[in-house]
Amino acid sequence: MSETAGLDRIDRAVVNAYQGGFPVVERPFEPAAAALRDRGVDVTAAELLDRIRSLDEEGVLTRFGALINAAEIGGAATLVAMHAPEDRFEEVANLVNAHREVAHNYRREHPHLNMWFVVSVADADAVGRVLGEIEAETGQETYNLPKRREFRVEAKFLLDGPIPEGDLDLSGLGPDVDPAADGALTPDERDLVVEIQGGLPVTETPYADVAGTLGVDVEWVLRTIQRFDGEGKIRRVGVVPNHYALGYTENGMTVWDVPDEKLDVVGPEVAALDFVTHCYERPRHEGVWPYNFFAMTHGRSEAESERRIREVKATMDDHWDVGADEWDSLFSTEILKKTGIRLDERADANTR
Repeated sequence: MSETAGLDRIDRAVVNAYQGGFPVVERPFEPAAAALRDRGVDVTAAELLDRIRSLDEEGVLTRFGALINAAEIGGAATLVAMHAPEDRFEEVANLVNAHREVAHNYRREHPHLNMWFVVSVADADAVGRVLGEIEAETGQETYNLPKRREFRVEAKFLLDGPIPEGDLDLSGLGPDVDPAADGALTPDERDLVVEIQGGLPVTETPYADVAGTLGVDVEWVLRTIQRFDGEGKIRRVGVVPNHYALGYTENGMTVWDVPDEKLDVVGPEVAALDFVTHCYERPRHEGVWPYNFFAMTHGRSEAESERRIREVKATMDDHWDVGADEWDSLFSTEILKKTGIRLDERADANTR
């Protein structure tokens, strides 16, 4: 489905408004619909529920619910690059993808490092083992690029229409909570994470339905989700769009050789660009990979994507004279694997 196909004004309002900040209360669709009406979008709670259910069933959304921050739940993940010779590309991809620890794998445009995958493990020490096995099986060297610093993870995909800034946040309607004493999970919290990782039920009472499945009190579910949101274990609660279905087909990973002394300034400034969805510091690999800064952009056309990349470069140019060999843009050309990150195993490793 393209960005325009089948999405009317109310659909667009829902997608824009609730990519985060959905209320964590027992009957959330009532205040959510009231907030839309306050913004000039005439919709009832029942109609809002039906809209979200339809968008979910039609594939416009990947899910409705909580976006879990796996890094705060337990275990570890890392980005890995490698070269797969073109005459062996399919063979190498199959060997890499056969590892259950490999969650995502993409072919990207680069003269050497053309395969990029994510390794997700319950034990951070297992990363080295997995990469060692992949190197032995493929005969190709891997380049581990773990996240050193996160400047932004805000993958919102907005549409032309009502609430174009996506700034409707009702997360404050949930219960008042205090942070936990430590980051470990209780067994009940572990079960909650696993239950909601794939989304909430699209019903009038999604949190109560989760509570019923787990055999716990709904107030505990509300308080725990609200606390996880505040602690960063949950990035946000709302609709999670399928960006391809919305027309965001251009996926550009821009990479930069930022002078180390300028990272503290450049990082937040690039992260402040509303179209940058992910922004990290990662390590260089001498002689192979000179870049230490990643900024992911998405566009609905090649022209839009190029404009956004130029804007990132203009921000960089404000701080140093960026040479032609000090940056690159790697577009994904093929999804080789895309599965879950085995959050249950990572949560198990952090359960007390």
